[in-house]
Amino acid sequence: MVQIKQKTTIIARQSGVGQTHSRSHVRVRDVYNIIDEPLERDGSNLGLSPTETMMSALIGCTNVISKKIAKKMGVAFGEMKIDMSYNFNRLGTMLQEEVDVPFNDVVLDISVETDATPEQVAAIKSELEKYCPVAKVFRAAGMTITENWSTRPLSSNSH
Repeated sequence: MVQIKQKTTIIARQSGVGQTHSRSHVRVRDVYNIIDEPLERDGSNLGLSPTETMMSALIGCTNVISKKIAKKMGVAFGEMKIDMSYNFNRLGTMLQEEVDVPFNDVVLDISVETDATPEQVAAIKSELEKYCPVAKVFRAAGMTITENWSTRPLSSNSH
């Protein structure tokens, strides 16, 4: 069997079209995403706002990378629920004042179905800090991210 070696660095490409003052259609690979503003900001509310899109990437990355780490460790991870809250200084988006770090005090409440021991969960959390690219960029930009982990037993349909 031939082993295919994946490239470690790639050139990623995305394209977008700003259709209105608030709505963009973004294409990545063969999928599309609509980025829009809510009605109260004169958008058409067809998608997440740019800032909501960016912050939701942290939820997605936390899920994907945590589950990759768990699998590598031989730990079962089922459904992962992630609730996020954060402070958003909107002075920049309101064109009133430049803000160096508009998002701060990000809190992720993470609840996962797992058979992991508390020690294994701690190890996964430690590895997540090393490998989640979204969290790495956010922390390097000066954002604080706090993760509150809790576990629940695997349900029978999680296997």
